[in-house]
Amino acid sequence: MAKLLHLSCSPRPESVSTAGARVFLDGFRQARPDWDIDVVDIWRDRMPEFMGPIVDAKYARMKAQAFNEAQRESFAEAERMALRFSLADRVLISTPMWNFGIPYKLKQWFDIIVQPGLTFRFDPSQGYFPLLPDRPTLVILASGSDFATGMNRGRIDMATPYLREILRFVGISDVRFLAIGPTTGPQQPIDAARERAHRRLAAMAATF
Repeated sequence: MAKLLHLSCSPRPESVSTAGARVFLDGFRQARPDWDIDVVDIWRDRMPEFMGPIVDAKYARMKAQAFNEAQRESFAEAERMALRFSLADRVLISTPMWNFGIPYKLKQWFDIIVQPGLTFRFDPSQGYFPLLPDRPTLVILASGSDFATGMNRGRIDMATPYLREILRFVGISDVRFLAIGPTTGPQQPIDAARERAHRRLAAMAATF
């Protein structure tokens, strides 16, 4: 069965990014009722801390050294998470922007799955090579400022370039971004931005 993986990155069920994802997924289910939707909630799904054995395992792998038992167990968790991601035919990431970047839990998720031999390989003479096949990916990014129309109040969006580059690094270049903002300030611009984004998401879902 074909699968869409939804990486849900807000700790708030009523968040703007989550609401946008619901609009998109409602339309996607209507367009592709036979698809499986696998939701990864990064705030509720267990993720190993990126420290100790899993870090040691990463460097052992890069040096082609055998794992000890603790490294093997910790790396198995990274393999499980990376496999879940790699098996998706489509990817949806819904996330807020925090302090101009991404939530620390989303960064942790990437730190765990971006591993040598899992999602990339390194050749000393030629450099880095992605290991995942490309697939359509949509990023819904909600922010307090309006990055969609340029009224960003002088703030810098560091989330979009990071997500674009880290996804490209593992092999995913077919990435579209849908910004929702502002989410703070006067209510009228907030409502208008949300309505505009929801219309676009509903339309995108039909052909994604």
